[in-house]
Amino acid sequence: MTRFRAQTQAHTHWINDIVLAQHHNAVVSASSDLLIKLWRPLAHNAQEPATIGQHADYVKCVATPNQSTNWVASGGLDRKIYLWDLAGGGQTLQIDVSGEEVTEKGSVYALGVNAGILASGGPESIVRLWDPKTGKRITKFVGHTDNIRAILVNDSGDMVMTASSDQTVKVWSVTAGRCMHTLTMHNDSVWSLFSDDPELGIFYSSDRSGLVVKTDVRGTLGEMDDGLSLAVAQENDGVSKVVACGDSMWTATARSSINRWANIDTLADIQLPEVFRQHRASIATTRSRESSIPSLPVPSPPLNGSAKKTIPAKSILRISNTATFPPISSREGDESSIKTHVRKGSEILVEPAASEVEPVHGLPEETIEGQFGLVKHRLLNDRRRVLTLDTAGDVLLWDLIQCQPIKSFGKRHLEDVVPDVNTLEAVAPWCSIDTSSGNLTVVLEPFNCFDAEMYADELILDEPVEFREDQRINLGKWVLRYLFANLIDEEIRRDEAHRWKLNEAVENRLVTGRGNPPLAISIPPSDGWAALDSDGPTPRANGSQYPPVTPGFAIGLATPGSPLPPILDSLTTPLDKRLSQVSRPSVEREDYFSDAIHAPDANQTAKPNQTPASEVPPPTEEKAAKTPGETSKDKEKEKEKEKEKDKDAKDKDGNGKGAPFGMKKFRMGMPSFGGKKIGRSASTAAAEKPAVVDEKAEESESSSNHEKEFEDNFLGVVQKIHSEYEKQLAENPENMVETRICPSLPNDTPVLKLPTGTKVILQEETSGGSAELYRGTVATVGADADIIEQRGPQWLSEVLLLNAIPPKDPIKVSFVLHPWQDKLPSITAADGNNRLNANRMLRVKKILAYVAERIDPPAESEDGDAAGSDALKPEEYLELYCNEQLLPITMSLATLRAHVWKGGNDIVLHYKANGRKHIPMPVEDPVEEASKPESMRVVGQVVTAAA
Repeated sequence: MTRFRAQTQAHTHWINDIVLAQHHNAVVSASSDLLIKLWRPLAHNAQEPATIGQHADYVKCVATPNQSTNWVASGGLDRKIYLWDLAGGGQTLQIDVSGEEVTEKGSVYALGVNAGILASGGPESIVRLWDPKTGKRITKFVGHTDNIRAILVNDSGDMVMTASSDQTVKVWSVTAGRCMHTLTMHNDSVWSLFSDDPELGIFYSSDRSGLVVKTDVRGTLGEMDDGLSLAVAQENDGVSKVVACGDSMWTATARSSINRWANIDTLADIQLPEVFRQHRASIATTRSRESSIPSLPVPSPPLNGSAKKTIPAKSILRISNTATFPPISSREGDESSIKTHVRKGSEILVEPAASEVEPVHGLPEETIEGQFGLVKHRLLNDRRRVLTLDTAGDVLLWDLIQCQPIKSFGKRHLEDVVPDVNTLEAVAPWCSIDTSSGNLTVVLEPFNCFDAEMYADELILDEPVEFREDQRINLGKWVLRYLFANLIDEEIRRDEAHRWKLNEAVENRLVTGRGNPPLAISIPPSDGWAALDSDGPTPRANGSQYPPVTPGFAIGLATPGSPLPPILDSLTTPLDKRLSQVSRPSVEREDYFSDAIHAPDANQTAKPNQTPASEVPPPTEEKAAKTPGETSKDKEKEKEKEKEKDKDAKDKDGNGKGAPFGMKKFRMGMPSFGGKKIGRSASTAAAEKPAVVDEKAEESESSSNHEKEFEDNFLGVVQKIHSEYEKQLAENPENMVETRICPSLPNDTPVLKLPTGTKVILQEETSGGSAELYRGTVATVGADADIIEQRGPQWLSEVLLLNAIPPKDPIKVSFVLHPWQDKLPSITAADGNNRLNANRMLRVKKILAYVAERIDPPAESEDGDAAGSDALKPEEYLELYCNEQLLPITMSLATLRAHVWKGGNDIVLHYKANGRKHIPMPVEDPVEEASKPESMRVVGQVVTAAA
């Protein structure tokens, strides 16, 4: 019986070949994920498989010369052969196998190796021999007509055996430099060869039809036509690998199970047909008369009545076309059993039909059941759930956010389950699904993993979380936040340790700077700011205190708005933009008619020499020399003037607070470090440098003398944060350093409890595929912080530590609004343009609110305030239709376009009153109407001026 020992998930793609090494204590695997891995399953301190090498394309084969050597060879589609040190020494030799005749056919599909010869083959149909010590080519063999799939080399190094898709097995002499025998026992592509005989006297082969053959050519003295070839077993699928040991054989197919078959001892365990025994006996007699060379081994008759395995005559295969036994005439009795087989070339052979072959074993002795791998999947419309089908026929529903299955549908067709669980949604693609490894793999890439959002009110959470109205959750950021939760905790711990050292020095300076200090003093870290001047610079608050803000929606005219100066984007880091958003008032009335791109607010960054003079007047020496106290008084005066004039708030002295949302207000920017910046609060930067001229001078000096270059990886962001700490201490040596690490909070990314065993893999795209950089689990990412810092990407660090996603313009949807049958006032602009656009996530109820603002402005009470809270909401007395279908108020524009409008042009929407509130039609001035050109008059529907 086969006994289970261990298993591991070593690769993220198909495993194309494996080999035992180092006295069967190590397993070396080659995969389409470009990696060669070494696994020691029997070691006392068994660890995850280690990567010992990597190709630039799929790795198709791996081979080792013997069990005592300390290296393996691998070949792949990158047309390279590499030798790898099993002790972790990396690459020891590289051989370029680019095709001589056709370069693109130089891929390596098969390797055979011993201590002195390395043989390779592939689509070129050419066998090449190499010196594994120098990498130089020894010779090449030409004779196959199709892809070479398997190679064996005997221990003495004078014979090479190859199997090919041309249905033949060829035996080559290294000393003679030519093909000695062509074996044709197979009638389909030969996929695998195996032999544990040092001189290949016994070998096993398998083909695409599932036939497994054992061939014994011992004692034939080079006359392989006299050997014995038996059809041992027949699988239902092609056999990609056959291995034999002792009295058993194992076969691997495309199925997840492995079958074990009884082996056949061609000398003792079988009773061959009488005619075959007579044939071999006659050959043996002839050879014994001619020479003293040992003759063919002939199975002895049974002794003492002991039963031997009787071999059917149909199980004996013609080893080659030139073999004399079994004769073709012995099977010509039934014409239906004869078929004409045309091989490549002009040779036409008459062979027995494949159905006539009768394998010795009809059933395996044992089946090693494999796991039920996933073979098919379907991502649902919400892009948060996926249906999968496994090899057992079971259908499972998975939650991609929770990283676990949530429902089983049993053995059903996948397509039949989809309508039962799918929803009417349209969500932007944010991940890709892969089941090629048999497991469900979700791939996140920076170019789109932050594109998808969902509304917080659609969540079903175990613990209640308070969200703002219409708050959206970014799916990619949400998942990443908790896949790497332990890593974030570890980075926060390291950051605290780093800042503790810096702040300890600050405390020591504060203590030594005081006269006659007391003998003992205690400065609690939480009260470290109490000693600072209240009018001094405001310390930057911990990023975790910022409430997450969902950018407000705006419906604007579908004409391009005035873009911001391009310099702003170049000066603003993702962190600056995030800080700019969170500084906006959370309760701000939306300006539906504002342009698609909002004006920058007080927390946006610009250099002084690029700030319009009308907004920030040039500073005077008097202002530059003011003390903090005088500056505070000036601020009060400025506020009084602003209230009297009722104008937009503008900060004259650079020390004011952020302006209300939508106001055009620029703040002074931080000097850049290596092309990037870590932003600080506007009040801190302004208080430190109240004069524009001074700031410019300091910025120039800092940029020229203190500019640093940081690594373009995860660690680079950590280095930037530490550099900011040092810069802050240099500018304000008496100020304590507060953390700049600000991961997202639960009201921005609700807490997820992901399975701790969920694998986390970092990959890098190469020309040949995805190369693995890191592999761990949700539980181990914290302990692997050093590895992730070196190999993780910069954008991941910014998302996790700074809560900053890469900037990207939102996708907008254009639409037009018309009153239903002209029973309500029109909202067409004065120029006749009624074409609007908005973010694709805009909900129907926001469109109704936009309509209500224009056709039914809220009435004001006597004291000037808007009507009370008992007034009807727009969605309570207005309805929106598309294609005569009433739209739910929670439907987004993206869903509306995909599932209701189903077209590429502007969406046409009609608004209608449901009768719960009377909306008066506007009274048109007859004089004004008569004065309009005829083409501009309202007749039925609003039209634009005729050309």
